Amino acid sequence: MTATLIWILVVLVAIGLYLSWTAGRLDRLHARIDAARAALDAQLLRRASVAQELATAGVLDPAASIVLYEAAHAARQSEEEQREVAESELSQALRAVFEDARQVEAVREAPGGEEAARELTEAVRKVPMARRFHNDAVGAARRLREHRKVRWFRLAGHAPFPLAFEMDDEPPAALVDRAA
Repeated sequence: MTATLIWILVVLVAIGLYLSWTAGRLDRLHARIDAARAALDAQLLRRASVAQELATAGVLDPAASIVLYEAAHAARQSEEEQREVAESELSQALRAVFEDARQVEAVREAPGGEEAARELTEAVRKVPMARRFHNDAVGAARRLREHRKVRWFRLAGHAPFPLAFEMDDEPPAALVDRAA
């Protein structure tokens, strides 16, 4: 009888340790999501800031400046619920303004334009990577949260269900081709 109780106790402790390890893993994934979201927000803000700075620098034609400035301003000022749409619209505005390589060359020829074009190129190339890291972390957390043991024992606690950040982040071809 004592041996049976000891084995039951050992099994219960092992199950408890496993559930504790799983809860810790889930907590680490949520922390990774938070860090990836902060990095994504920083890259999106950097892209919008560089686009807004370029739009007000006077190196683009007036129509392109207005389109780019309004899209960048909307992306920077958008509420969380509208953020994906606003960022997608900024991507579309960047592609519209810089669809022609001559526009990029015009920016590069202006005083300080080489650095501005380089900053914009870096910004539009880093956004897809940051979004991919964030969405990969979200996917890993979602897969773990879908397991029965996580749901049954409520190992996620009160943490909100992680959501991917879906947006159009395709960079302008003229900027990417030039950088490659």
